[in-house]
Order: sequence, then C-alpha cells, then structure tokens
Amino acid sequence: MTIDYQIDDPENANLPHPNGHGPLGADMERRDGRDKVTGAARYAAEHAPDGLLHGVLKRASGMGTVCLTNVQEVEALAGVRLVLQDERMIRNAAQGTAGEAPVQGVDTADYIGQPVALVVADSSEIARDAANLLKVQSVGDDLPVLPKHGETDPDMQENSVTGKPQDAFDKAPVLVDATYTTPSLTSAAMEPHAAVAEWDGDRLTLYGSLQMLRYNRAELADCLGIEPDQVRLRAPFVGGGFGSKLGISADCVAAALAARALGRPVRVVQHRRQVFEVNTRRSETRQRIRLASHSDGRLTAIGHEGRVSNLPGEEFAEPLLQASYFNYAAPHRLLRSEMVRLNRPAAGSVRAPGAAVGVTAFEIAMDELAQKTDVDPVELRLRNLPDKEPGNGRPFSSHRLADCLTEGRDRFGWSDRAAQPRQRREGEWWIGTGMAAAVRVNLVMDAEARVRLTPEGRAVVETDMTDIGTGSYTILGQIAAEALGLTVADVDVTLGDTDLPPGSGSGGSVGAASTGTAVWLACAEIRRDIAARMGRKPEDLELEGGDVIVGNDRRPLMDLLSGETLSGHGKLAPGEALEKVRQATWGAVFAEVAVNDITGEARVRRMQGTFAIGRVLNQRTARSQAQGGMVWGLGLALTEAMVHDARDGHVVNRDLAEYNVPVHADVPYLDVCLLDDQDE
Repeated sequence: MTIDYQIDDPENANLPHPNGHGPLGADMERRDGRDKVTGAARYAAEHAPDGLLHGVLKRASGMGTVCLTNVQEVEALAGVRLVLQDERMIRNAAQGTAGEAPVQGVDTADYIGQPVALVVADSSEIARDAANLLKVQSVGDDLPVLPKHGETDPDMQENSVTGKPQDAFDKAPVLVDATYTTPSLTSAAMEPHAAVAEWDGDRLTLYGSLQMLRYNRAELADCLGIEPDQVRLRAPFVGGGFGSKLGISADCVAAALAARALGRPVRVVQHRRQVFEVNTRRSETRQRIRLASHSDGRLTAIGHEGRVSNLPGEEFAEPLLQASYFNYAAPHRLLRSEMVRLNRPAAGSVRAPGAAVGVTAFEIAMDELAQKTDVDPVELRLRNLPDKEPGNGRPFSSHRLADCLTEGRDRFGWSDRAAQPRQRREGEWWIGTGMAAAVRVNLVMDAEARVRLTPEGRAVVETDMTDIGTGSYTILGQIAAEALGLTVADVDVTLGDTDLPPGSGSGGSVGAASTGTAVWLACAEIRRDIAARMGRKPEDLELEGGDVIVGNDRRPLMDLLSGETLSGHGKLAPGEALEKVRQATWGAVFAEVAVNDITGEARVRRMQGTFAIGRVLNQRTARSQAQGGMVWGLGLALTEAMVHDARDGHVVNRDLAEYNVPVHADVPYLDVCLLDDQDE
C-alpha cells in the first residue's frame, strides 16, 4: 500500500511530528563525504564497461547550415570508429522540467560552439585528435546576430500593474530611478558533463551527470524515439550542478546514439571549454528599478522592469521579477519583463534563477533609497515589510525577514558601523559595511520513495533522487532513522537510479521538502504496519533505539518482525496550499569590505548571514549550503562574468583560468545563523 499525501492547509496536515530526540536536526557529517575525499565515490565518467569507446563532441565555428566536408577522411584514420551527425542529436541542453523538450537537429548552428557532430574512437586521445581534424563549414557564416538590445519576442513578456504607479512616481517626495546590468554567468560546476551509454537489446543504461532523473529519462527517451521504460539512468554521485544539469545535455544523446550504432558502450565527456559553451548559461540582464517613497522611506510605488535574452525557440526566461511581487509593500506596483532573442548559448537556470540577480539589483536600489531618505538600511527594510502578499492579499505561510534582519544586525554589530562612506581608513584601505535582504520562493514537487525495514533491523531508503553535493544521502538517512527509531548507521540510502521510485530531483531547492516527505510517508506506512501487529493505533507507537514502545510495553523491533521485511511506499503531491498561501524563505546578509584607495581593489573581510529556511534537518549541511550561497554572492558581486564577443556572440572566457569563480583567498570568515522554523 502507498501512503499518498497532498500538501494542503495546516489543519489538514496529518504527518506525525518527529520524536524530538532523534538524529533529525542534528549536526552530522555527510555520510558520502569520506568516499568523495578518498576517491571511492564513482562519478559518471568513471564507469568503464568492457569494450568502451570514447566520443568527443565537435562544435560549430560559425552559424548557419552545417556541412562536414571530410567525414570519410576522418573515419579512415586508425582507431576512429564513427563520425556521427544525426537529426536526433540536440543542439541545446534541455531545461529539465516537464513539458520542455530539448531542441534537436544539428544540421544548422544557432550559435558558435554549438555541438554539430560526435567523433568516436578507441581512445579519448584519438577521438580528440580526429575531432580537431574534422572540418565543419557553416553555410551562412554571416547569419545576422540580433543586436544586444534588439527586437523583443512579443510572446515572451510579463506585465503586471497594480494601482497607478506612474502617477505615484511623478508625485513622489523621494524617487530612486536607476538602471542596473548584470553579466551572463555560468554554473561552473566542478564535474564536467559526462555520459556513458550501453545498450542491452532495446534497453539503454546511461550513467550521467544529471540532477532531475525523472525528467531526464523522459527527455532522453523522447530524443531517441523510444519509451521511457526502455531507459535506465544512473547518477549516484554528481559533482555539482547549480542548474546546468537539470536537463540532458548533448553528451547524453550523442553517447546513446553512437553506442547503439556501434553495438558497444560509448563514453562522452565534455572538456571544460565545451562545458562553458554547450550548456545553459544565466542570461545577462538590464533592470530599471524605480522606488517612490515618503520622506521617511515608506514606499508608495515599486517599479521593476527587466530585459533578458535567450536563443530563438527556447521557452525559458530568467524570472527577474520572482521576488519583487512580494518582498516589499507598496500600493502602486509596475512589474514588467521582456525577452530578446540572441544567437548565444541557451540561457537557463543558474544558481537560483531570477532571485539571484533580480533581488540583488532591487536591494541595491533599496540602499539608494536609504541614502536619499537618510534612513538606516535595516530600518528602511523593516518599515516596508508587507503583512500579506501585495497585490492579492494572500497570506504568508510564515514571514521571518524581520527576524533575519534584526538577528543579523545584532550578530554583525551593525550599530557600531560608520553610517556614512569614507569614515574609516586603515592604511591604504577604506573600510565600509553593507547589507541586503535575501528571499527565495519555496516549492514542493511530486516525489516518491520506498523504505524497507529488514529482519536485521536495518532500513533501506530507495528513490531516484540525486545528491549533487547538497547532502541528500545524509538528510534522507536522518529522516528514516528518526521515523523508525534507528541510528543513522542503521540506514542505507540508495539514490540516483530510475529503476527506483521517482523522487523530485535536485533543483529549485525542492529535494528535502519533497523527497524527504516521501521518505517520511514511507516510514509512516511501516509504523502503521508495526502498530497493527500490536493491535494498537500508529499514534500510540514510539520507536526508539531499535525498540517498539507502547505504554509500558517495550520490545525489540527485530522480535516483532519475526524474520519478515516490511516495506512502505510514500508519495507526495503539491496541494492547494501552494495557491492559498505565499511560501518563501528569508535571509539577511551583512558584509565588511575594504577598498584600496590607490588600486581600487576590493577585499571582503567578513560576512554574516542569517536565514529562515524552514525546519533545519541537519545543522552542518544546511550551514554549508548557506555558506555556499554567500560565496556565490561574492562571485556575482566581484569576480564572475561570462564575456561574449559583441561581433558574433561567442564566449571569450570559456575556462576556469579566465572565468573567475571565488577561490579560498577571496572568501573571508562567513558567520551563518539559521533560524529554525516549523512552517506547517
């Protein structure tokens, strides 16, 4: 039997609460950590079945119709097995969401660097050299590149108006009207995209570096023209994704097609420059933000207008306005965005789409307003927090931004700062402080999980959920241990295999809430079975230390099982609560920065982040995630930018030598405070 649960109003919630003294919420090391640092964890490219061949993607050097001019010459080289150009290959990485199929066909190139063929050989070196010798002509190299701020797509616009914002802007005692730009960005995950494909008859097994297996399976099957149940995806370890591995990439489809054509397994690993060019990037943005307020800083009108880009035919648009709908109160509101079509690599989700660049620009504008009104930046934000979601009056499920602002302010020592710029100097360095609020929408997705309780008293958690470095193995093990009264050491967790029940996947920060709840539901079914064997109700049951406790009756769980394995299947679906209430997570970040008076160099000296992210399931992994977000904030502010040549759109800095992610020397002490919040 499967326990189905639909997220709905709090009064209908029927999930049992944790014991409160188990492993859930503890500060625990990641159970996969030792395997990763010792090399025991095997990633996609490390799978080497017998007879393995090696493939290298060939990319276009121009735009237009693609013609391979020396295929026979290349295929005649010693060790070369195949030059593949197939209409089923994909030109753009998929977005990894339901209903968005990858763009297929590599007979034309929409951008420089697009994959157009695959060369397969006996070794990776031969394949690389042969791919370099393969000649690609793009007929129509002068294909017009849309200008950086050219025509917009009329079908990809967002427009929301509340009240009379233009009148409020015109009459405002105080007005901020500023335009901000952010560059294109890339995920820059440590592990390159990779795929190892092997066929057994008509069934494909593919080891891939993928985040969302339930969708990736459907995407790959659709590209190959087969049924999803003919595809098995395996991704037990993923070396970071940050959105770039939400959907299948060119290596997956090419490896599968080549393996079927040759009757042998094929491995395709993107090299670092391909990673930068072939996979999704974050769109560059141009954002105009207008804030109208009274002299005391209380907002009367908000305007947030943005422009983003993507390839022709792509449906994804960077959701710049995502948080602007609800982060601050104002009676008059103008929210508008538009899409420009550019011949550059496809834009997609990168490290929290929308909020990362939209909230950043908006918070800078709030600082401009704080200066104009001479109101402390923290106080300014506190004065403008809404009681209900602006525009529609929908209640918040919880709203902890004020707590984050005040707790972070006190922990950082904000009151001791110099309120005006250029007031504190140490040698050549001017010392300043800054802060910003943080907000991220909260989502849940369909998810399933199976839990088995063995006669030996061990639990086995099974779901195709992935762990991209965020701690899924650890969290799901803690949840099962808590629910069944076991230690974490008594729980085995198996992930990343589509032969298992479909979890939510890792994306959009949905994993713990979605797949974690499915695990809890599976355990609840087992608890119900145990209670029935004792003739009691599940709420009468307590599981602790491998024992079953009902009142004064305490007996070993293994005795109750009598050699039998119990199994539970949990299934979660989003419910009406997602529409009835506004759900979000909140934060506030404070920083002390030194700027050199002679060179202009900026050095961040310390940061404090306070976050309300719901119930903290593991203090250590949650703290690590928060620190990671703060590090990406450093990158966005100071070091990162993907540069496109203005003439033809090609990526100029396409490796980690030229695309500067923050390194240890850039990252100061990061203090993290997590406000635990049980949001029913």
